[in-house]
Amino acid sequence: MELIDTHCHLTFDELAGGIEQVLHRSKTAGITSWVTVGTDPQQNQMAVAFADKFQNMYAAIGIHPHDAKDATDHTFAELEKLTQNPKVVAIGETGLDFHYDFSDRTSQQRVFVEQLKIAQKLNLPVIIHSRESFDAAMEILEQFRPELKKVVFHCFTGSADQAKIVLDKGFYISFTGVVTFKNAGTLRDTAKIVPLDRLMIETDCPYMSPEPVRKQKINEPALLLHTATYLAELKEMTLPDFAEAVTTTSKNFFNLHEK
Repeated sequence: MELIDTHCHLTFDELAGGIEQVLHRSKTAGITSWVTVGTDPQQNQMAVAFADKFQNMYAAIGIHPHDAKDATDHTFAELEKLTQNPKVVAIGETGLDFHYDFSDRTSQQRVFVEQLKIAQKLNLPVIIHSRESFDAAMEILEQFRPELKKVVFHCFTGSADQAKIVLDKGFYISFTGVVTFKNAGTLRDTAKIVPLDRLMIETDCPYMSPEPVRKQKINEPALLLHTATYLAELKEMTLPDFAEAVTTTSKNFFNLHEK
């Protein structure tokens, strides 16, 4: 069995110091590839360095909406320069966060648009962060269609109606361990309608450990197995069949067949 953690933050302090052990536990659990995701210039550099160092690890690079206020033209130039590394497989995470508003919304929208321009120019997939900003994010994304087709809403917690909008645009949806939470009945209903060729899974570690290990404060890629097992049961599939399907979808989305 093979699984890919399509969105993890292995460069964050909680995991980076023990990365060898983290990856060993991950491979033992059957999660054998990882997309480690950058959120600011420093984390982007680290993500690419990790991807270069470890087999079957890839990097996504972007400016998180929390950090949008600090982005300059130099930031975007450095981001585009990093994409020359063949281990960089996506732009992101990028998007809008109207819950915390750590950056003003004008800056968030500007930085989101600039990253979508880079993705469109280089034909790279995009990883979207959207929190309490679904309509605004979709409005901006619409400006880049149909050229920009490989878009995934990561850590999706939206409604079934929102999922249908995402799917109708040809975009993808990725679920974290949140779908296993006891109070996530609505999200489970959403997951049921997402076809396997548009569905990916992730940890978003070091955050949000899934049930039944939710009390484990630091999430890690090995725990993706719990989310996969839960979703396989929800889809009324065997775990190996579910794993094969979502791994194929993930490889196609990130063009990992070519790597």
